[in-house]
Amino acid sequence: MSNSPYHLIYWPGIPGRGEFIRLALEEAGAEYTDTAHQKDGINTVLSLVNENNKGDKSGPPPFAPPILEHGDLRLSQTPNILLYLGPRLGLTPGGDADYHVHSLALTALDGLSNEPHDTHHPVAVELHYEDQLKESKRRAESYRTNRLPKFLGYFERVLAPQSAEGRPWLYGGELTYADLVLFQCIDGLKFAFPRAMARLEKSREYSNVFKLWEAVKNRPRIKEYLASDRRQKYSQGIYRHYPELDDAE
Repeated sequence: MSNSPYHLIYWPGIPGRGEFIRLALEEAGAEYTDTAHQKDGINTVLSLVNENNKGDKSGPPPFAPPILEHGDLRLSQTPNILLYLGPRLGLTPGGDADYHVHSLALTALDGLSNEPHDTHHPVAVELHYEDQLKESKRRAESYRTNRLPKFLGYFERVLAPQSAEGRPWLYGGELTYADLVLFQCIDGLKFAFPRAMARLEKSREYSNVFKLWEAVKNRPRIKEYLASDRRQKYSQGIYRHYPELDDAE
């Protein structure tokens, strides 16, 4: 199985949660395919999340993408896939330290990915944004002024002793998938809340967080990937830019 190519199954047209998986695969230079770039790839996604899918020897039926297939194994859930890929791609330090890396990734996904999604869908995911605009404005203001600084402050606290030793990464001396997760979160937030993020960056209270974003962005394989057509454009996924949800001009 270790020599098998990876197959990422995710919706086309948005970075979404699949992007956390892509970044790990791209940074490692792993061989992989992606339904987002395959003709009729969406049909693969739909077939796996179809209510008639009962699962098979590869695993139980996935609830939603991203889904990763590797040899005879099929996995779903972003953190679960990253936990599987990390040691195989050289993106964890190994041993019990891998759980520290995973906890950092989970924290970023909670506060800097899931919560931003809820700013534009605070009532129900099945409702249109326009049907919950009042609630979205209230949720976004709370997120920008309370939750976002709290999570950025946490990661700044994690990074400060690393930075003092000349290391830009969250854990230890080498980049891990937690750094890639935090990068994508910050990148998405810059798209969704450009004025709020510019204000927070200018404050310099979270300078190490933004330095990590810059460091990941300029890694050779990531830089090449971001400039390629493999990188999906932000639109109507997790990170959406609604000017009325951002800081007032």
